[in-house]
Amino acid sequence: MAEEKNPFEMAQAQFDHVAEQMNLEPSVRNMLRWPMREFRFQIPVRMDDGSIEVFFGFRVQHNDARGPAKGGIRFAANETLDTVRALATWMTWKCAVADIPLGGGKGGVVVDPASLTTGEKERLCRGWIDAVWKVIGPRNDVPAPDVGTTPQMMGWMMDEYSKLKGEYTPGVITGKPVGSGGSLGRTAATGFGVVIHIREAMKHLKMPSAGKTASIQGFGNVAQYAAINFIEMLQGKVISVSSWDRTDRCAYTFTKEDGIDPYFLQSITDQYGTIDKEEAAAAGYKVEDGDAWLKKDVDVLIPAAREGVITEDNVEQISEQVAILAEGANGPTTLEADAVLKKRGVFLIPDFLCNSGGVTCSYFEQVQNDMNYYWSEEEVLSKLDQKMSKAFKAVLQMSLEKNLFMRDAAYWVAIASVERAMRLRGWL
Repeated sequence: MAEEKNPFEMAQAQFDHVAEQMNLEPSVRNMLRWPMREFRFQIPVRMDDGSIEVFFGFRVQHNDARGPAKGGIRFAANETLDTVRALATWMTWKCAVADIPLGGGKGGVVVDPASLTTGEKERLCRGWIDAVWKVIGPRNDVPAPDVGTTPQMMGWMMDEYSKLKGEYTPGVITGKPVGSGGSLGRTAATGFGVVIHIREAMKHLKMPSAGKTASIQGFGNVAQYAAINFIEMLQGKVISVSSWDRTDRCAYTFTKEDGIDPYFLQSITDQYGTIDKEEAAAAGYKVEDGDAWLKKDVDVLIPAAREGVITEDNVEQISEQVAILAEGANGPTTLEADAVLKKRGVFLIPDFLCNSGGVTCSYFEQVQNDMNYYWSEEEVLSKLDQKMSKAFKAVLQMSLEKNLFMRDAAYWVAIASVERAMRLRGWL
């Protein structure tokens, strides 16, 4: 089995690679290679049986030169400080490349949320806020949901923060339920943004979208709405998705050559993205091993689950038919795999560009919280389409002007933006 890649080392290596290309000053490199602030803390939680269990939590603020730190909170059994550092770093670049006035942050708790009751989850959420409320806030750090967390959990966190502050503060957390300060369009935003970027890439490649095929890793929120929008917006066909099975502790790929029905699969998927394999098989889906999604003869591959899944060990298994790799997940492709994709001429839409729809819509939510005035879903998605299209074109222009791989071009745009903000604030 291949050695597990350290996500923060991968994030630093990607940065170092482009910093060298840009001939970035050593002082700037030193400031951007590491997070500005890191917090690690204990969260004691009273369990339903009366016992107290202690969980470990994290919050990392990578850089806030362009505005308050922004980033999700993961509840995952394999969560580590290095994972949170990597995701906070990528959030800095994501906010910069999408040109929204926020910086990079990320949080987490080492826990399998499916092992907790509803009451235990609520107490853990409130405990997380109790540990960090003095270092977050609408003007310095704004958390949001991520893997293993939900809008309801964000509602509990916002409520706990508001109690501690003594005033209703909806802008402290985004990704909240609609009706509790949440924004219409937020649930679909990341997957919607992925497909906007695929649409723009197809325009650039002069590739008609109708009838084109895709295979997706994962079936959580991002993958679900990427599938729906690939089919409905682009008139394409998704032939397979993968899903982590919590009971069997392994992944499966669900394939239908004539195209999956994303709404049916949603109906048999739990809140953590696990598809009921018996029901899928009964409906005519072929249930394959968890890596089968990668080997499909499709036009577009969409890794939308987790980091480090396309590596030097499996990149050669990607079909020659694949023209576009759209990274719905954070850090799914290693540097070694990048080199192979570049050589083969696969058009890459890098993660912090491709999946920036979520944080952009979170920014919209915060704006609406500040105004205390809320937009229609059509208005939210229209603004999101404009933002994503503009961001894609800026990165593509950089790529063409400097003859850069798209990931490198995205880093150039993002790093230059953050460096400019640091200079304007007198940090350099």
